[in-house]
Amino acid sequence: MSTLADRILAGDAKAIARGISLIEDEDPAGAELVRAIFGRTGGAYLIGVTGPPGAGKSTLVDRLVAIIRSERSHRRHDDASSPSRESAPSVGVIAVDPTSPFTGGAVLGDRLRMQAHAADEGVFIRSMATRGHLGGLARATGDAALLLDAAGKEIIVIETVGVGQDEVDIIRTADVSIVTLVPGTGDEVQALKAGIMEIADIFVVNKADREGAERLVSAVEANLALHLYGPAEWRPPIVKTTATTGQGVRDVVDAIWRFRDHAERTQAARTRARSEYRLRELVAHQFMDHLEHRVLAPGELTAVVDRIAERSLDPYTAARELVRRCLS
Repeated sequence: MSTLADRILAGDAKAIARGISLIEDEDPAGAELVRAIFGRTGGAYLIGVTGPPGAGKSTLVDRLVAIIRSERSHRRHDDASSPSRESAPSVGVIAVDPTSPFTGGAVLGDRLRMQAHAADEGVFIRSMATRGHLGGLARATGDAALLLDAAGKEIIVIETVGVGQDEVDIIRTADVSIVTLVPGTGDEVQALKAGIMEIADIFVVNKADREGAERLVSAVEANLALHLYGPAEWRPPIVKTTATTGQGVRDVVDAIWRFRDHAERTQAARTRARSEYRLRELVAHQFMDHLEHRVLAPGELTAVVDRIAERSLDPYTAARELVRRCLS
């Protein structure tokens, strides 16, 4: 495994792809790989792009990557050991798609929609299936981002699956969260949802050439006005774009860098919160795996679930008993 880790640290694209596959498949070798490279992570900046289906997230990401690749490096501004600022930043893209019910793989495959970067060695694009995980991301998304970070990707863009207003996992994964909305699909109402308002660092009203774009902007502005922002607090900007033509996307990139500079003093707290969330998620996952495969007999968990469904056992009592058995 050390050989694979060394190849990933050297930026080998095939090794990165292999490593992400191990993580997606929950292969024990994937966990070993994360252990091997973890100390070499923490330098990348993670950009999360979320929003409902049809909002044009993939097209927006495609345009964002093109602009970022045309810029000077934004990795660790004050780090003398970082790559030259004259060089274009390397970029990783993780596009989370719905899961195929037949193959278990990603249904859409965003690499097909980002062919403009196929020949660019400075861009690595990977589609990932949710595999039933809720919250807009795949369970392996965070670890996949770690691999890209260790491989030297300075900017990592994570595009969520686009399942709706419950995609709040992105704020626990990314350094900046972009919520993409589109006029004419009821987003005037969706924009008022508490979850969406709370996760957005930047709002993008895409397809702004459509009727209703100004109405959507006004709805978001009205909701932002209900929140009292202190003089030192970040107020999410609303950027209008037409990603198919590239109009307004430069303004989104500028907003990302402004947020990065603004949030620099609070970044440590956000990183710590993200680390705590990931730790809790892993402990919960490993606890359930231990319970199902080492404590309970085959079919026993199903029997407990059946009893809860039949109302002969309440879930609190069932959970307490399962925890007691794990600890005994």
